Amino acid sequence: MKIEIKNVSKKFKDIEVLKNVTMTLESGHIYGFIGHNGSGKSVLLKLICAFLKPSQGEILFNGENVIDNNKFPPSTRALIETPNFISELSGLENLELLAEIQHKIGEKEIEEALKKVGLEENKNKKYYKYSLGMKQKLGIAQVLMEDPDILILDEPFNGLDEKSASQIRNILVQEKQKGKLIILATHIKEDMNVLCDKMYKFDSGTVTEEEIIEIL
Repeated sequence: MKIEIKNVSKKFKDIEVLKNVTMTLESGHIYGFIGHNGSGKSVLLKLICAFLKPSQGEILFNGENVIDNNKFPPSTRALIETPNFISELSGLENLELLAEIQHKIGEKEIEEALKKVGLEENKNKKYYKYSLGMKQKLGIAQVLMEDPDILILDEPFNGLDEKSASQIRNILVQEKQKGKLIILATHIKEDMNVLCDKMYKFDSGTVTEEEIIEIL
């Protein structure tokens, strides 16, 4: 899978949130979007997912402009901003409900995703009783469960303790080794140095490639 972002800009009224962004993202790599809150990271993620349309430029998936053709990007799952599920349902029930949309997976795959992120013991607990970290894990399980080719995670380590964060980092490395295209957005650069093949810095709407510092 290849995503080509070509001269993309996005305006909300007179405010230009992204300015002429160009990058190419390919399978088998992890990409990091770094920048403070409001720098445009989440806006670009929403553009890639076709939740928004560019004011200028185009986004191609394997050469096809799916966004202009009103298609959701192929084999893509995302967790953008705060996870949001139905409060009165359990974690398991929420994922079962989402799985009914595409009918691609069954109970086995849902259970595997919950186990992978460490929620198997809390799968039957109501969502409103989940801690911030558990909510984050459920959001990540939702991204993983249908085995998509493209994984998009916004602030993936938010609310996680170090043990859980390490667990999620290991999952992301395994997904990369399976040939997935992974995009991570965060304002904490240290998380990205250990994971990413390439990082992009967002600053007031402009995007530049950022040097990765190896941690010994």
